[in-house]
Amino acid sequence: MSYTALYRKFRPDNFDDVRGQEAIVTTLRNQVRTERTGHAYLFCGTRGTGKTTVAKILAKAVNCEHPSDGSPCNECAVCRAISASGSMNVIEIDAASNNGVDNIREIVDEVRYSPTEGRRKVYIIDEVHMLSAGAFNALLKTLEEPPEYVMFILATTEVHKIPITILSRCQRYDFKRISVDCIAARLRELMLREGLEAEDKALRYIARMADGAMRDALSLLDQCIAFYPGKTLGYENVLEVLGTVDIEVFAKLHRYVSMGNVKECIRLLEEIILAGRELAQFTVDFTWYLRNLLLLKISGEMEELLEVSADQMTLLKHEAEAAESEALMRYIRIFSELSNQLKYATQKRVMVEVALIKLCRPAMEADCGSLADRLRQLEQKLESGSFSPAERQEPVQDAGREETQETPERELEKALTEDMRQIAERWSVILKRLPQSLRVTLLAAKPSPGADNQLVLVFQHEVDRQWADSGTHPEEIRKAVEAVIGKSVEIRTALDGDTSADGRTYPDLTKLIKKIPVEFLDE
Repeated sequence: MSYTALYRKFRPDNFDDVRGQEAIVTTLRNQVRTERTGHAYLFCGTRGTGKTTVAKILAKAVNCEHPSDGSPCNECAVCRAISASGSMNVIEIDAASNNGVDNIREIVDEVRYSPTEGRRKVYIIDEVHMLSAGAFNALLKTLEEPPEYVMFILATTEVHKIPITILSRCQRYDFKRISVDCIAARLRELMLREGLEAEDKALRYIARMADGAMRDALSLLDQCIAFYPGKTLGYENVLEVLGTVDIEVFAKLHRYVSMGNVKECIRLLEEIILAGRELAQFTVDFTWYLRNLLLLKISGEMEELLEVSADQMTLLKHEAEAAESEALMRYIRIFSELSNQLKYATQKRVMVEVALIKLCRPAMEADCGSLADRLRQLEQKLESGSFSPAERQEPVQDAGREETQETPERELEKALTEDMRQIAERWSVILKRLPQSLRVTLLAAKPSPGADNQLVLVFQHEVDRQWADSGTHPEEIRKAVEAVIGKSVEIRTALDGDTSADGRTYPDLTKLIKKIPVEFLDE
């Protein structure tokens, strides 16, 4: 027996099963129950919101021999025939492929014949906006004054293309996008009926990706189940199947953009591409992430509008504190324009790279938002003390002089303790042991060796340093280090540009350890 897709297998066959369109369903049920149904309906709304499904249920309800509270019984001969698409009284027409005048004239001729069984003859015209102007004119008179046994149900995703003369002759029902909570609840219900297991976080992510369309959500769920048959569907599995990126990666990318670090942005994009993520979807998701940051930055009362978990909300709040509203609006504008351009682009990667460079280099644009972002970057350089009016040209030195310069660095490398070496080599392992919000904060920090075997965390921004110093965070970092290297190390924080007690700047431990000769590591 062939497999039936979930969206077809669980398509509602009565009004009780319809989700997310309660107002419309209640109105139609009352009309059927009181026998006050109209002769022409217009169902409009985005894809996958239930227009065609509700049209079929309404067609069954007006013909059902034993309707129950305005809903079809699905047991009588008429209901079974309509469900099996074998009834002569319910005619479905795809206006996308039958959009000519002759096709509509055939309908007008058929309208004169009364139904062979049941009470009403129902014409469901899907994508009605595809009809030609002549076809609309041919339908106009019949739509206005059809025989009492005829009902027209027109469905469209682009109501603005329907002539006003047609709109005025129909009862219009606007199908709204279905909420994430409603879609997630439906997915959870169907997974139980299928005998499958899934994490709530995974189902909510699928619901959000569906963008208000129940059919899209079921199709995405079908795809994820097929990739992991017989297993519990987890959040990471959904990310892998759908080619999407986790919020932690977005937070890291936003930090690199804020610092103007083009190299790290391109490197991170390379990792995203190698992981098989779809660039068009990545662009949409990153724009959505920036939107969430902007809402939180503008007002802390926007939490209820963000469909994210508690852990992600904590991370977003922390990132929003360090973000600038004007910069976020510029980022959103650039990536929104990029989303439109990627639809027709052959070199998607190049366009995404150019957009990231624009984010990091406001000087490439001349609009007011870019100028404000350039001022923000200059202020950051002045505050950190890394601003200089001009780059000094280093004098050309001979080989002997270069040898002399390397000596202090080599002496410093040899002076590293074994504890510091282990921390440098296993820094990524240490980060994985930390909570998500703290881990993302430390991604922007560089570990550095301090006096008396201290580990100094050097940050670019004061807000990050304060976050790492607040609450139990220092103890969490210390415990993570202790769990990895087996020794307790004192944790201290500093800002980029600060100097140690002996007047030297703090080196990046992770970069320094890569330069140590092999013989010093194999002790």
